[in-house]
Amino acid sequence: MTGIVYKSTGSWYTVKTAEGVVYKCRIKGKFRIKGIKSTNPIAVGDVVDFTIEEKNNEETGVIHKIHDRMNYVVRKSVNLSKRIHIIASNIDQVFLLITLNNPPTFTSFIDRFLATTEAYNVKTVLLFNKVDSYNEEEVLEVKYLANLYRNIGYECIGVSALQGKNVDKVKEMMLNKTSMFVGHSGVGKSTLVNTIEPSLDIKTQQISSQHSQGQHTTTFAEMFDLSFDAKIIDTPGIKGFGIVDMEKEEITDYFPEFFALKQDCKFNNCLHIEEPHCAVKEALDNDEIAFSRYKSYLQMIEGDEEHYRVDEYKKD
Repeated sequence: MTGIVYKSTGSWYTVKTAEGVVYKCRIKGKFRIKGIKSTNPIAVGDVVDFTIEEKNNEETGVIHKIHDRMNYVVRKSVNLSKRIHIIASNIDQVFLLITLNNPPTFTSFIDRFLATTEAYNVKTVLLFNKVDSYNEEEVLEVKYLANLYRNIGYECIGVSALQGKNVDKVKEMMLNKTSMFVGHSGVGKSTLVNTIEPSLDIKTQQISSQHSQGQHTTTFAEMFDLSFDAKIIDTPGIKGFGIVDMEKEEITDYFPEFFALKQDCKFNNCLHIEEPHCAVKEALDNDEIAFSRYKSYLQMIEGDEEHYRVDEYKKD
């Protein structure tokens, strides 16, 4: 039998067939995908083949094959730095929720996430949430950030989960697609998902500074079928986003505005740091690319993982 993985708890998987039948499945023995060092061999969104076993009058499935993935989103495993954690696979688009404050979403986090989705060929849309709560100065800052990323080529939408602003626009973009929603804890992701599909009633969680340590070590996603011909993958709040499997020389390829200038650099293997006649540094000097993006790029080149952790925020 063939089905799609809708939920993973690490040892058991909820798999739904094309006919809509749901099975509780497990992996038989060791299961590894060639070339991928992952803490979770099977992820939400995977298409799998499984056989049915009957034990104690209960039918359970045993997964024996994973179909080739169209794409997937990964992050660094917190406890096993050389391994990756696959958040989800076979995604048509990701909506990254961003808030200016409460909690702050720093550009270093945004840029790391975007570089990863570029690397794994996943379309990403930036949703600037809580626009109803900002003062005049903060609105200008959101507009500046949105303009920065629009100029690079990313779609940016201002939304308010509480007031329903642009929720219909997001729903329209989701039609006939599998969409994943991600963001820090407290950005209003669950509230937005519940506004899009009230029947889901996903629990909204308060940020607890007491329990914030290690909160993101078990990032289990879950897929839901929606009432308007769409699928949504909901993910727990992500505090940090460590990049994986990127060589220094290729990171520039995942910054679209850098990649567009790469051919104009004097050296083919230019890292855009100390090299002479570097088109990226010239564009930086001329304010044609954002300094925040260049700073994020340097942090990634230098392997500076300190800047991807966001542990200091609280929710009122």
